Amino acid sequence: MANMREIRTRIDSVKDTMKITNAMYLIASSKLRKARSGREAVSPYFEILQETISDILDRSPDLEGTLFDNSSALSKEKEDVRRCFIVITSDKGLAGSYNHNVFKLADEYIEKGRNNTVCMIGYMARNYFAGNPDVKIDEEFIYPAAEPTGYRARGMAEHVIEKFNQNEFDEVYILYTKMINSMTFEARAMKILPLSHHMFSRSPAGEGEKKKASVVFSPSPVEVLSHIVPNYVKGLIYGAMVESYACEQSSRMSAMDNATKNAKEMITDLSLMYNRVRQAAITQEITEIVSGAQSQE
Repeated sequence: MANMREIRTRIDSVKDTMKITNAMYLIASSKLRKARSGREAVSPYFEILQETISDILDRSPDLEGTLFDNSSALSKEKEDVRRCFIVITSDKGLAGSYNHNVFKLADEYIEKGRNNTVCMIGYMARNYFAGNPDVKIDEEFIYPAAEPTGYRARGMAEHVIEKFNQNEFDEVYILYTKMINSMTFEARAMKILPLSHHMFSRSPAGEGEKKKASVVFSPSPVEVLSHIVPNYVKGLIYGAMVESYACEQSSRMSAMDNATKNAKEMITDLSLMYNRVRQAAITQEITEIVSGAQSQE
C-alpha cells in the first residue's frame, strides 16, 4: 500500500488536472454559444438563396445552370470519377469521439485505388491523412477549424468550383459533423458538387403559392443563377464548418465534464485511502508507545 506522502501527491496532481478540465469545459461552453450565434446570423441569407434558386428552377424546369448535374461524370466508369473530399475535423484532441467518427466515415467514402483528393479543415485531419497512399492531399487548402469565417468558406468554395469547372473534379463531397441535439452528434457526408434539381424541390403547397406571383429575372435567369449558385455552395461549406465547430465544442464540453466528474470520484477514493493509511499509522504509533511503556514496567 502506498504511503501518505505518495497518496497526498497524487491527490494534488488530480486536483490540478481537474482545474484544467473544468477550465476547458468553460472555454468550450463560451465557444459553443458563439458558434451557434454565428450560424443563426447567416441562416436567413442562406435560406433566401435556396428559395431563389428553387424559384428559378420551378419557373424554368429545362434550365441547366452552372455547377448542376455533370453529364461527363455520369458517363464515366466508377473507377475514373475524380472525387474531392472536404474533411472537417478539429485542430486538437480532447473532444471525445468527434474526430474518430469523421475519420471512420472518411474511410467508408474514400475507396482504395481511386482518384481521391482531400481538402482539409482542422489539423487533426492533416495528421490522419499524412502518408495515406489512397488520397492526394491538396496542400493549397489546409485551414484551421477554430473560429470558422465566411472568408475561409469563400476561398474553399472558389477553389473547388474552379477545379470542378476545369474538370479536375467530377464530384465534391464535404464530410462534417451534424448536431442532432445538444448531446447527440452524427458524422455525415454531403455532396455539394454537382448540384441536382431535387436539392431545391418544394412541397406542393409552397410551389402553388410561389407560382401566383409574377417574377422577372434581370438580365436573365441563367445570369442570376450563375451569380447566386456559387454563393449557395459557399453557404453549404460555411454551414458545415460552423455546424462541425459547434459539435466539436459540445463534444469537448461533454468530455471535459466527464473528466472533471471522474477526477472528483478519484479524489474521493484517494481521500478514503489516505485516511485509512493515516489511521493505520496512528494506530501503529499508539501500539508502539504502549508496548514501550509496558516494557519499562
